[in-house]
Amino acid sequence: MKILITGGHLTPALAVIEQLGKNRVYYAGRKYSFEGEEALSFEYREIERLKIPFLELKTGRLQRKFTRFTLVSLLKLPPGFLRAYRILKKVKPDVVLCFGSYVSVPVGIVAKLMNIPLVIHEQTLEVGFANRILSNFADKVCISFESSRKYFPKEKCVLTGNPLRKTIKDKTNLVAQNNRIYVSGGSTGSHVINKLVEQTLTRLLSKFTIVHQTGDSRKFRDFDRLLKIKNGLDKKLAERYQPVKFLSPDESSSEMAKASFFVGRSGINTVCELIYLNKPALLVPLAVSQRNEQLKNAEYLKNLGLSEVCREEGLTAQKFAESIILLSENLTKYKLNKNVLINDAALNVIKVLNDVHAQKNP
Repeated sequence: MKILITGGHLTPALAVIEQLGKNRVYYAGRKYSFEGEEALSFEYREIERLKIPFLELKTGRLQRKFTRFTLVSLLKLPPGFLRAYRILKKVKPDVVLCFGSYVSVPVGIVAKLMNIPLVIHEQTLEVGFANRILSNFADKVCISFESSRKYFPKEKCVLTGNPLRKTIKDKTNLVAQNNRIYVSGGSTGSHVINKLVEQTLTRLLSKFTIVHQTGDSRKFRDFDRLLKIKNGLDKKLAERYQPVKFLSPDESSSEMAKASFFVGRSGINTVCELIYLNKPALLVPLAVSQRNEQLKNAEYLKNLGLSEVCREEGLTAQKFAESIILLSENLTKYKLNKNVLINDAALNVIKVLNDVHAQKNP
């Protein structure tokens, strides 16, 4: 069975690929992280590293706020559908598997028009805009949480869980190191979190060792600035601070496991990994996430007993530092109050792919 995978949520896609094997898997996605910049995307770097055929798909999206790229993005929509058709015609997949985000929309719709079986996977507690659209065309909708079921046609829904990378599962034997923090704003980094760390760095380094994944935005140049600050620190403090642009999935999993707690954004894949590792966290949800998704994820983890939440709006450097210190002084109280993850989620998704393929090819 030949499978074309697409979408902006790479973490569960990688987990499925690990179980499928690399043979007969293709990936269509964005080559660059940001419009107007030349920073290579996380998905491009990882798929290339795995030596899986990567097919660049340039398309437009409906943006949540008007920017200088909005009109340009809208004009990319029609060519995006044409590129999706060319990709599908070239690959001739038996099944298309979409993991949300704007890049998956033209591929999913064109796949349906070409009578190629379509499966979509929803990672979040509710529903993403792209998957809401694609659910009208999909043969099956894989959901990670029961709370998502009400947003999709009931007859299409299969509760599979959210696939977790093998790398995170392999790290449960690592022992967390006291006063070690892993800070991450996601694969592209977070300028807001990077600035908060910068403004509180000396104070935090007097207490903690910090591994800080900054991303590589060419607009803000956070990594370059933070590296310069590190080089100007007292030697003892400098040794406690490690800014990095990117971490591979294996490196990220190791840092998550070795940290005494996590500080960063609250994308659903991060939240699921924190649940799996039973890792305390201070979460700073992205203020402009779709349907306030990241805040809901953060509150979900807090209600499970594993995190505290600092809203981005009005968050000062002083409050940020004080929240980190307070969390560190009370780590023993942050424990899961129930298990909410579904085991073997990647295998569950693959079963859906096989079933859909079998139905179209009896």
